[in-house]
Amino acid sequence: MELTVLNNLVSNETTGPHLTYKVGVRRKTRQVLVGGIRVGGGAPISVQTMTKTKTSDVDGTVAQIVKAAEEGCDIVRVTVNDKEAADAIAEIVRRSPLPIVADIHFNHVFALKAVEANVAKVRLNPGNIGSRDRIHQVLRAAMEKQIPIRIGVNSGSLEEDILNKHGYPTAEALYESAMRHVGICEEVGFRDVIISVKSTDVRLMIEAYRLVAQRTDIPLHLGVTEAGTTRVGTIKSSVGIGTLLAEGIGDTIRVSLTDEPWKEVEVGKEILRSLGLASRNVELIACPTCGRLEVDLFGIMAELEKRLEGIKKPVKIAVLGCVVNGPGEASEADIGIAAGKGVGILYRKGEVVRRVKESEIVDVIVEEVKNFQPDESQS
Repeated sequence: MELTVLNNLVSNETTGPHLTYKVGVRRKTRQVLVGGIRVGGGAPISVQTMTKTKTSDVDGTVAQIVKAAEEGCDIVRVTVNDKEAADAIAEIVRRSPLPIVADIHFNHVFALKAVEANVAKVRLNPGNIGSRDRIHQVLRAAMEKQIPIRIGVNSGSLEEDILNKHGYPTAEALYESAMRHVGICEEVGFRDVIISVKSTDVRLMIEAYRLVAQRTDIPLHLGVTEAGTTRVGTIKSSVGIGTLLAEGIGDTIRVSLTDEPWKEVEVGKEILRSLGLASRNVELIACPTCGRLEVDLFGIMAELEKRLEGIKKPVKIAVLGCVVNGPGEASEADIGIAAGKGVGILYRKGEVVRRVKESEIVDVIVEEVKNFQPDESQS
């Protein structure tokens, strides 16, 4: 197969049908309801995270969920990995401001307990959940309560026979594993399915999702599994998730970081914003700096980040540190500063407002943000 990506993001050769993707054309899928959140079928792309507490710590878990909700999270996943977690999940569901996804591995009984607790979705890893009969039990219970299932395939936990067949994790192997369990769902008439085919290898993850996208109409949950620390994980997730979203693939996302859940949400929201798939809050733009820099741009931007943190207003701010590109780029932002030799020219929606001293730049921008009224199209 030759993968032809019209935005020239990836080119690869393997076996299979010819795939062509168009930038900005959203893939059409069936729609699944996760609590009150629509996934697929043209619905806005939702952002997910996962709690990092012990699930048996109900207060701590709910506190993380509330913080994630404040950051703009849509759906949150909670592990149900032992008896104590299974006993706690009902209370977490009751207190959560967000739809809860129960993350299940190895023990189908915990999945049944999660269904009883009225979770919004159950995530199953087909490589470790057990026999077909056990999966059928979970599916029938979920179908009775209209609870969807995410089939979560990971390159690190493929079924042994599929791994033996392909020799090592491949895109076809991930696709085959997912489709095997879609087939099991269809045996009992269950169609409220979402698929993920994650890998720590970004290229493998991209190729696997493309296969599922080309061959099915099932909504896709995007993610790079075990992406890593905040710096590395943000980069890997942005490349993998961003590439697919730019091709119109993906209906809900989760950025996996070795960090707090709300940090994952923050990065996920920014990926969507960078592609015009979500409205922005405050967006800070600054030049990369060079020898032409004539103000303390590092200090200005650090102070702005601190003082504007938490402001939920779609406003683009550009602060440029020299007179070469500064005037043009500052005039394109909602609020802009083109600085040079200890002063800055303040722009508001493309119009020059006044000169400000370097020492006043932060205060002036903060005041401009407070008074800024976004257009309806930005809201």
